[in-house]
Amino acid sequence: MNFLFGQQEFDPRRRELRQSGKSVHLQPQVFDLLAFLIRNHDRIVSKDEILDTIWDGRIVSEAALASRINAARKAIGDNGNDDVRLPGQGGRSARDRGSA
Repeated sequence: MNFLFGQQEFDPRRRELRQSGKSVHLQPQVFDLLAFLIRNHDRIVSKDEILDTIWDGRIVSEAALASRINAARKAIGDNGNDDVRLPGQGGRSARDRGSA
């Protein structure tokens, strides 16, 4: 099942993100992070859940986590000023939901 949001199409089966029909290069962990967030769109996930899922519980620096999150945000066109909504959020952005 593909997910459409804005000009992006997220295809988990092909492990691909497309913007306006063109493939967007993603590092494997960035793709996995986006997939995890889309799968869990109905709830706020903790940092520990992200680390357990994406890094399989390995110890990861805050800088590495922040780098992957920033790369995921950039890939979907989130510049911090506009309101980017992932599929399945019921019309609410992460900003609308507040922080965990």
